[in-house]
Amino acid sequence: MSIKKAEAIAVSLPFDIGGPKPTFAGIPRRMEILFIRLENHQGLVGWGEAFGLSIWPATLQAFEHLVAPLVIDQDESDISGLMERLTRQLHILGRSGAVTYALSGLDIALWDMAGKKANQSIGEMLGGPKHTQLPAYASLMRYGCEQLVKDNSMRALNQGFKGIKLHETQVGLVHAARSVLGPHVPLMMDVNCPWSIEESLRAAEELCSAELYWLEEPIWPPEDFEALQQVRTQSGIRIAAGENNISVLHFEQMLKAQSVDFIQPSVTKIGGISAFLKVMALSDQHQVPLMPHSPYFGPGFLASLHLASLLEEEVMIEYSFADLGANPMGSAVLLDQGFLKIPQGPGLGQDPELDILREFRVRPQG
Repeated sequence: MSIKKAEAIAVSLPFDIGGPKPTFAGIPRRMEILFIRLENHQGLVGWGEAFGLSIWPATLQAFEHLVAPLVIDQDESDISGLMERLTRQLHILGRSGAVTYALSGLDIALWDMAGKKANQSIGEMLGGPKHTQLPAYASLMRYGCEQLVKDNSMRALNQGFKGIKLHETQVGLVHAARSVLGPHVPLMMDVNCPWSIEESLRAAEELCSAELYWLEEPIWPPEDFEALQQVRTQSGIRIAAGENNISVLHFEQMLKAQSVDFIQPSVTKIGGISAFLKVMALSDQHQVPLMPHSPYFGPGFLASLHLASLLEEEVMIEYSFADLGANPMGSAVLLDQGFLKIPQGPGLGQDPELDILREFRVRPQG
């Protein structure tokens, strides 16, 4: 059997975050998902997701013009062999960014096809899930406003979320959230790599009384694992990072440097399910808990659920705190009393709703 068709499908969905939408390069944030669709010569379809956000046009172009031509007529059952060949063949174009994101989406779609052929979920194919559901924490957008931080933190708590993650950089806004959440709700702060060691330690000193569950990605540049280790050692606050790691080797280096208390691989960025499994093995080897980076609503989110269900310990799942005006994945990505159920069907367990993909499909401009 071999691949007959490979395409990338971008959708831009209506959504609400309980406040003004952040901007990037002067453009208001959109809820964009880049679906990857594979079909073999027998008509079996597999779905994946490549990292989108503002880079989705480049990722789409990378998939259509570089990846797709190389996978046509290739054996879809040889996932490891195909991914190894493509990674080596395309490495000259960059070991991260659009090409790797496109390959990540391809890998997820290949696993979805494999599960459907075997009539097993991805979790079942990989030895069986340890959990039937996992708790979710709300990953809030950056508001920059005390009242919006308080209101949305409480709104998320009232919806059943088991923890709250802020994307603020102002220490005062973290204390504002803690003041309304009380002392027992896990509260995380993701600052997205803005600070030096000295700036991180100053912030950590001011954050101590907020009792953060973790501080995420404080250091610039994110690959400075030695600096990250110094912050972890000197701050007294647990550190999480990993969504910006460009390879499995990066995770190994991070863990050897003892830079983090939690590692956060992103299945749509690191190389798909195949690469994620290697990071899981490193997590187990170094005894550092894994918390998936998963602010998605597409097949990448379902892949994250299946992978997290394989872990012995129950982990919290990152969930973008947004209300979608249209939801291609249906109930498979909806919260149920603070928990997310592990999909039970073959492969990822849920195909996207094609009518929604058609209605909200977009193409790069120009």
